[in-house]
Amino acid sequence: MIRSELLQALAKENPELRLDDVERALDTFFDEIGDSLAAGGRVELRGFGAFSTRHREGRKGRNPRTGETVEVTEKRVPYFKPGKEMRQRLNVSDE
Repeated sequence: MIRSELLQALAKENPELRLDDVERALDTFFDEIGDSLAAGGRVELRGFGAFSTRHREGRKGRNPRTGETVEVTEKRVPYFKPGKEMRQRLNVSDE
């Protein structure tokens, strides 16, 4: 599902809201998650999962085109851990 499909699904579920209002709410939702992660925080959505960041040490890498060794600086990367309910939902048998 892409962002526009999510917007349409939310608008369909909430016909009393204008599409502009749904879009503003979705933008706010994603902005708040991004801002919290950028500040080193964690975002937990019960039943869905938790967003956090992980630290990656600097290392030596290779340019795949030239084979040249390059320095890759240390960085923080986003991480998602699905919640228990999400894992159960994904692993339901098709009986």
